[in-house]
Formats: sequence, C-alpha cells, structure tokens
Amino acid sequence: MRDVDLHRAEERLRARLTEVEQLVAAQRALAAEIADSGKDANTDDEHDPEGSTLAWERQQASALAAGAAAERDVLLAALARVADGTYGRCEVCGRAIPEARLEVRPGATRCVEHAAAR
Repeated sequence: MRDVDLHRAEERLRARLTEVEQLVAAQRALAAEIADSGKDANTDDEHDPEGSTLAWERQQASALAAGAAAERDVLLAALARVADGTYGRCEVCGRAIPEARLEVRPGATRCVEHAAAR
C-alpha cells in the first residue's frame, strides 16, 4: 500500500477503535448496572415466565463487551501493522490485500484466497 493509503487506513482504524472502546465501556457498565440492580431485590427472576432474567441480560451485556474487546485487540494489532509497514499485506503470501476487503475487515491479515483456506 502507498503511504497515503496507510495514512487513510490508520485514520479509519483509529476511528473504529474509538467506537469499539466506547462500546466495551458501555457494555461493561451495563453488565455491572444489571448485576447491581438485582443485588437487593427479593424477586425470583430466574423462574419468571414473563421475560428475560437478570442473569441472561447480564450475560448478554458481558458477551457483547467481550466481542467488542476482541475487535479492539484486532484493531490494535492492525495499527501495529500500519506502524511497521506490513498493514495490507497477506501474512501468508505477501500480496496486497484488496482495499475493499480492508474496508470491510480492517483487521484482515490474509488475502481472500488464504483467508478461505484457513
């Protein structure tokens, strides 16, 4: 990739990283809020046929936070590749990863051919 492309890629990665970090924080806060809301309650939401349980809601928020944290790690690794000049190159064959693929999967480390072989 050309330097201009690397600069643009870095901007996109940093913008997405900001979004993902906010999502991680929001989901973790929600999970904590859900856990706190049931602490002093004297209800049996586990057997309530009317809706989801606090445990389910907390688990859902925790799972969303974990997924976002995993995406954050991928984005941080991609930024490291931008810094060392390897971003946009397939880790298997060294060919350029198409720009369209990087826009959809900014953390991609393999070209389409080698990603499919994985």
